[in-house]
Amino acid sequence: MARSEKQNMIRTRGLKRTFKARGRAREKDVEAVKGVDLDVFQGEIVGFLGPNGAGKSTTLKMLCTLLEPSGGTATIVGTDLSKNPDEVKRHIGYISQSGSTSSAARAGDELIWHGELHGLSRTEARKKGKSLLKALDLEGVWEQTCGTLSGGQRRRLDIVMGLIHEPELVFMDEPTTGLDPQARTNLWGHIGRLRDELGTTVFLTTHYMDEADALCDRVFIIDHGEIVGEGSPKELKKAVSGDTIRLTMRNGADTRAAMELGSSLGTATPVQVGNVVTIQVPEGASALPEIISALNKKNIEAIGIEMAQPTLNDVFLSLTGRSLRD
Repeated sequence: MARSEKQNMIRTRGLKRTFKARGRAREKDVEAVKGVDLDVFQGEIVGFLGPNGAGKSTTLKMLCTLLEPSGGTATIVGTDLSKNPDEVKRHIGYISQSGSTSSAARAGDELIWHGELHGLSRTEARKKGKSLLKALDLEGVWEQTCGTLSGGQRRRLDIVMGLIHEPELVFMDEPTTGLDPQARTNLWGHIGRLRDELGTTVFLTTHYMDEADALCDRVFIIDHGEIVGEGSPKELKKAVSGDTIRLTMRNGADTRAAMELGSSLGTATPVQVGNVVTIQVPEGASALPEIISALNKKNIEAIGIEMAQPTLNDVFLSLTGRSLRD
C-alpha cells in the first residue's frame, strides 16, 4: 500500500509551544517549538532527532497529551489533540525514558494494573500481557519482581506495558538508553517486529545515530524549535554529497587553521566540535593529499585523520552545526 493510501497517524500543522516568562522584568517568553509540521503514516518507524534544547522533548510531550500546545493543530490517529485528548490517549502507548515499573512489584502484577488503568478486565490484561511477553521473548518473567530483571528485559517489559491496550501508535522516548550494545541490538529487533508483525506505528526519540539508521523508515531532525531535515536515512545521507574528512587537531590554533582550510576546499561550511573539524569534499581520495600538504606548509600536523562516506551524524552536523549529544 502506498504511503498516501495509509492512515495518517500523526499530522501536525504549525504546532507551537511557548513557555511564558514568570514575571521578572528581564525574562522573555521562550518559544520552545516554533511551528512544526509532521506527517507520520501507519506502519512506519519514525525517528525524531535533535540536540538538547532543540524542542524535541516538548514536541513529544504535546503529541502524547502531556503538554498543551500554544498554537497550531495536531491530529493523532484521526482524533483532534486539542478537542479530545482523552480519546487520543486510548489510541496511543507511551514508553518513557525513565521506565514505569516498580522494582518490588511482580512483572505480571504491573501488567495487570496497567491494563486495568486502560479499562481492561484482569482476565483480558492477563491474556494480552502473557501474549506480549511471549512476542518479546519474556516468557517466564511473569512471577519475577521487576528489580531482578536485566536492563534489556526491563526495557522490553516497559514496551509490553505500553502495548497492553493494543494501541495503533506507540511513542518511545530514548528506548535503549543505558543498555549495553548487545541488549540495544536485541531491542532493535523487537521494535522492528512491532511494526512487521503487529502493524504498530512507532515514533521514537534517540541519541544514537546508528539506531536511527538501523531502525527508522524516516527521520525528522529538529533544531531551535523547527524541523530542519526530513527523509529516509538513505535520502538524508545522499543529500550530503561527496565524502567526509575529519581532522583531529592538537590545539585551538591548529583547529582554527583547519577550519580556514576547510572553508576554502570543502563543498559546505566545515563543522567544528571541540578540536575535531569535519569537512565535506567532492572526492576524498584527491582532496585528502591536498589538505595534508596545505597543513604541512603551515607546519601543522593533524593527530587524527578519517575519511568516510557521509553518515547520519554528518547529516546532523551539516544541518545543525552541532553533535546530537551537544
